[in-house]
Amino acid sequence: MRRWLTGILLVVALAALAFFALAPGMIERGLNQIDGKPLPQVSARAKALHATLTIVDLHSDSLLWSRDFLKRADRGHMDLPRLEEGNVALQVLASTTKSPEGQNYDANGADTDNITGLVIAQLQPVRTWNSLLERSLWHATKLHRDARASDGQLRAVASAADLAALFAARRAKPHTTGAMLSIEGLHNLEDDIANLDKLYKAGFRMAGLTHFFDNDLAGSMHGLKKGGLTPFGREVITAMEARGMIVDVAHCSKACVADILEMARRPVVSSHGGVQATCRVNRNLDDDQIRGVAATGGLVGIGYWDAAVCDTSPASIAKAMKHVRDLVGIDHVALGSDFDGATTVRFDTSKLVQITQALIDAGFTDDEIRAAMGGNAIRVLGAGLVPLTPPAP
Repeated sequence: MRRWLTGILLVVALAALAFFALAPGMIERGLNQIDGKPLPQVSARAKALHATLTIVDLHSDSLLWSRDFLKRADRGHMDLPRLEEGNVALQVLASTTKSPEGQNYDANGADTDNITGLVIAQLQPVRTWNSLLERSLWHATKLHRDARASDGQLRAVASAADLAALFAARRAKPHTTGAMLSIEGLHNLEDDIANLDKLYKAGFRMAGLTHFFDNDLAGSMHGLKKGGLTPFGREVITAMEARGMIVDVAHCSKACVADILEMARRPVVSSHGGVQATCRVNRNLDDDQIRGVAATGGLVGIGYWDAAVCDTSPASIAKAMKHVRDLVGIDHVALGSDFDGATTVRFDTSKLVQITQALIDAGFTDDEIRAAMGGNAIRVLGAGLVPLTPPAP
């Protein structure tokens, strides 16, 4: 009997080890895909221009996954070697802490969460299993750990001075890459404004109020009620702007976007998404919203997946960027890939020259391409990271 029981326990233990070793990678391979469709030929002109660009991407979910960010992976869309190959100067890395079961673009409740299972399967610290705040703080820990281990190749950016130091480092060592922390949905505040300071001290400098469900700050475009800002949401925006944290309207309901644009004192961004004019999906910005973001001096980051641009081709990405340029001017166009965000795309970050080629094909000038691929983001982030009031010690 004892021998039989020992055998059963051994089988269970081996099964558990296999699950924890294999499940995270299997889950990611199923969610972060490259569709394998043909890519256009890249011209010598595009390659030469791309090598001179200072590229900024406003949104990636790479911190969500359990793999070594410093090594090239055989899954997903982004890691440091692929960022270097794509010539990315600064990558904004989002902390995604909660996602509803059956996630869809139309209507989701807040009573379920897919990410808890992923957190446990990845054997993250136990403190992250039941705390959204701790999940974000763990993501920050991962970034800072990787930066320390990268021998200067990856640099955490949390201030205008950090940005300047990054660009100085890139002049001496061109493949140096910066990373700035963002938040996809401030439900990780867990109803306590004091937690904003914990996130700020951990290095977070951008945040969207909502993700795929309504929360205690605002309504989501994908929520049930889709309302505007709550009093708590207004308090948080005021606190963010004072600290030098950039407000992101991605995933916000129409009422939420309108309320943010009305009260914003600093440039806001839509970090990742599309535009209704080229892809009529509810999360994409209509022309009035684009004008509103531009009126704050902000940015519209265009994504690369099908629901953002109704295709995955580089030409479709360029088409959406062209609409923003033609509507409000080139100064408000930016990149917002949503790489590693449970998306299917045409290419990973190592092949960003595809966008440069697509913008050339769409008639953008070299100066417009420089602005759209990163120059605009550098301007807005550099200004937005400066606190209006000194942060709490």
